Amino acid sequence: MTTHDATMRPEAADLTHLAALDGVVAHTTVQGVPVLHAPRPGDITAGLFFRVGRADETLATSGVTHLVEHLALHRLGMSDGHYNGATANTYTLFHVTGGEDEVVTYLNDVCAALRDLPLERLETEKEILRTEAASRANGVNSQMPLWRYGAQGYGLSSYDELGTWGLTADQVRDWAETRFTRDNAVLWITSDRVPDGLDLTLPTGSRIPAPAASSALPVTPAYIRGDDGHVVFNAVLRRSTAASVFADVLGRALFQDLRHEGGYSYTAEADYSPRDADFATLTAYADALPKKQAAVVGGFVDTLARLRAGRIEQAELDSARGKMLKRYDTPDLGAALLPSYALSLLLGHRILSPEQHMAEVRAVTVADLREVAREAWDGGLLQVPTRGAEWAGFEPAPQYSSSALAGTRHPSLEDDGVTLVIGAEGVSLLLPGGPVTVRYDACAAMTTRPDGGRVLTGLDGFRVAVEPTLFEGVTAERIAALDAAVPAAAVVPLPAREPERIPQPRKRETTVPTARGGDSGKAALRRWPVGLVLLVALDVVFGLGLLFAVVRLSDETHPAWSILARAVLPAAVLIRYTHRAYRRAKLARG
Repeated sequence: MTTHDATMRPEAADLTHLAALDGVVAHTTVQGVPVLHAPRPGDITAGLFFRVGRADETLATSGVTHLVEHLALHRLGMSDGHYNGATANTYTLFHVTGGEDEVVTYLNDVCAALRDLPLERLETEKEILRTEAASRANGVNSQMPLWRYGAQGYGLSSYDELGTWGLTADQVRDWAETRFTRDNAVLWITSDRVPDGLDLTLPTGSRIPAPAASSALPVTPAYIRGDDGHVVFNAVLRRSTAASVFADVLGRALFQDLRHEGGYSYTAEADYSPRDADFATLTAYADALPKKQAAVVGGFVDTLARLRAGRIEQAELDSARGKMLKRYDTPDLGAALLPSYALSLLLGHRILSPEQHMAEVRAVTVADLREVAREAWDGGLLQVPTRGAEWAGFEPAPQYSSSALAGTRHPSLEDDGVTLVIGAEGVSLLLPGGPVTVRYDACAAMTTRPDGGRVLTGLDGFRVAVEPTLFEGVTAERIAALDAAVPAAAVVPLPAREPERIPQPRKRETTVPTARGGDSGKAALRRWPVGLVLLVALDVVFGLGLLFAVVRLSDETHPAWSILARAVLPAAVLIRYTHRAYRRAKLARG
């Protein structure tokens, strides 16, 4: 192992655990930043990782990492090089491809900008991020993190970057100084040596582990309702070679069952993505036409159940194993593996040489895959476009909070069945199906509008909107009490709304009630179609005639049972047509 500078701190430059990569990837340090490098012909590609991402933020400050990334790249805006930045859940990456001088200039400029961010650009970059978010389409998997983790940590990827409204220059500067440090970084570069002139001077700090995961699912396996045309399943698995092999087996099985044999789906696949040092996320997906959605859900669940039961063919394992082993049959292997090795070093995951990993792949058995399948099922979250998945053993994810809070009650001006409660400990929205509660001490964020509108989001992902125009008695004093109770760190001020965008209560439909609260008989009768009324009258006449025939005309020659038997068919026809007419009338009335 070589070193590039003599002033590095031993604890920051301890790369002895990278000895497994000797002969494949070289490693050193530059200004205290670990550097992995391996040669590849052509232009040089480099990536500077920092162990900070969206999962490190709060809902109120979400977007701060993305802001630092944009600010660091601002001065390179007119450069001719091929470069970019990316902010993920657990890391931020600055990458570049070009000649040696271009790569050195890019990395030096990024580090210089991180040491002294152009904060005069802060408001402009906030606007750019909001514009970027508005034009970005939500993926089919976009709501799964929210339901699994809530409005914190790994669940923040489901939310807008609220921090782009309220973050101050001091907050952004502090984030850069404490997270974008030399001790929280790893550089990889496709070169046989570290280029001359590289200056990675950054503040000192410490390696920050990935955040611990929260949970918003009291019971698994669970399911949620999603958009039509998409079935999604995800699970959190312990990182292992067997788990990565299983993801390939699952993807192949879904493709075989849902597309090749069933013809229900065009896309059916699975993915294995590291989440942190110890866990990964398994995601499986299949699309469906509206008429085939139920069949796709059934086939999807059947495939998962088959693998969970251990009905995995050796040929399925062999195919997945062969695909994984083929990845190592590539020229410039060390350079190809640099990003994954750098990310493992950044997250603190174990690092295996190609030979060690190939040996683990060859050692995976069908029994190993069955255990991974069971782990995936037991912790699974299924998103379905159809009515539910209880039939398959999935519990509905919580739609309501476990309890409501006490406080002042404010009836809805739109719906008699809805009441807002503002209390000393939090707010609750009382709905016909149950309460939705956000406690002040577990409030991830509260957005505020000058007109008094407030939206509180709890760490568990539940949300309560407090609109003074929609609830009785929500005065300025009640809003002031609410503002005083929510921690200042959770408050996100939003700009004023246009008057027409301030919600107003819808007009209620009024009816004339009787003593029991229903319509009068004549009024109700007038609202039914004439055809339905005539059918009901015909049913009554037919029933009375049948009763007369049974009582007065039955004898030994024509017993009662024979009269009833002859009436069964016409009675069934009458009842059927009456029921169909009733359903059409009911739908027409709403």
